[in-house]
Amino acid sequence: MRIKKLDIFVLKSFGILFVGTFFICLFIFIMQLLWLYVDELVGKGIPMDVLMKFFYYAALTLVPKSLPLAILLAALITFGNFGERVELTAMKAAGIPLLRVMRPLIVFSIGLGILSFYFQNITVPHANLQLQTLLVSMKQKSPELEIPEGAFYDGIENYNLYVKKKDNNTGMLYGVVIYNLSNGFENATILKADSGRMETTADKQHLRFILYNGEQFENLKDGQINSKNIPYRREQFGQKTMLIEFSTDFDVMDGSFLSANAMNKNMPQLSHDIDSMSAEQDSIGRAYFAQLSSSSYASHKLTKSDTTKLKELVEKQQTRRVDVDSLFYSSTREQRKKWLDSESRRVKNLKDELSLKAKTVYNADKKIRRHQIEWFYKITMSLSCLVFFLIGAPLGAIIRKGGLGMPIIVSVFTFIVYYILDTKGIKLAREGEIPVW
Repeated sequence: MRIKKLDIFVLKSFGILFVGTFFICLFIFIMQLLWLYVDELVGKGIPMDVLMKFFYYAALTLVPKSLPLAILLAALITFGNFGERVELTAMKAAGIPLLRVMRPLIVFSIGLGILSFYFQNITVPHANLQLQTLLVSMKQKSPELEIPEGAFYDGIENYNLYVKKKDNNTGMLYGVVIYNLSNGFENATILKADSGRMETTADKQHLRFILYNGEQFENLKDGQINSKNIPYRREQFGQKTMLIEFSTDFDVMDGSFLSANAMNKNMPQLSHDIDSMSAEQDSIGRAYFAQLSSSSYASHKLTKSDTTKLKELVEKQQTRRVDVDSLFYSSTREQRKKWLDSESRRVKNLKDELSLKAKTVYNADKKIRRHQIEWFYKITMSLSCLVFFLIGAPLGAIIRKGGLGMPIIVSVFTFIVYYILDTKGIKLAREGEIPVW
């Protein structure tokens, strides 16, 4: 009965801290991701529901990464508190070893590792695909129209806009100049107006400019006219309505092309694609080897004139061995130059072809290694939950400092070391410097 109460006490102390540290770690990782993609999110008028989807899918993808750090921090604080309050000493005096105290939390960490593996294999690939689709759609989204005062604005394709002054209360624009560059800079259509108003059409696909008291200048130059006197058209108006194509809707594009990314596949899909790409790479390698072994790569075939001249030299010297240099220098200077130019071109073409083949093989091998890395990563991220607990619990018992001070410093330092080793290892494995496993 005493042992069961101890297990409940340890699990309760650890669980409360784990929930808090998990959401703190998840929030930190989300903020890091937000800072990374802030350019795609700010200033484009993205609807709130799309932003909520972005944060939702980002949180799902970051759950497996947050679990190990949360376990490490919670274990450090829990066992640091036990040591600081002399509870570990009391447990040892009662004949309870540290490993026995850690046993329920080890089982808890194994369960979290299984949950992490489920997220990595089932939830994260789908969430990654949706997140990447949203990011690509955000990148292609036109920026929110915010024309500055006293400066040219080029946020609309093929147009430059200038507004001297704006009235934010009434929405009126004063001193408006619009350059239409659809036909090129030299054939630009220039429109000037004393004042005007800008609004979005109901379908959110165009901008409507209602301009007052202005002029429009249009170049009528024809490509066949070479005269220095270029005709143009000038139009004066009291009121003019102008439509400019500018979509303000947010359309989520089809992200099916992103499904080929290794991060968006589960383990069965990764294993299948690795086998398929390896078989294809083997067949390509055999084909390249056969080509490199052929005579067209190994040596240059002699022409009929070369063989005739070689036969004459053999008969003249009465020997079967002929010095190649003598054959070369027995020709005229023009012929030697022709041979050298021909061989230089042949060697250059051969070098370019071999470089292309080598790059093709390297890229294919790198793609296979990316899939293998992702396959192993799903396992290692799950195992890291147990590993980080086995690091954090003994460290907390050693330092005997609870609270958020020393445990945070130790956990952050440990996680930084882990992150550096993990990032460096993935880079070396991706480049083929070390085996992927």
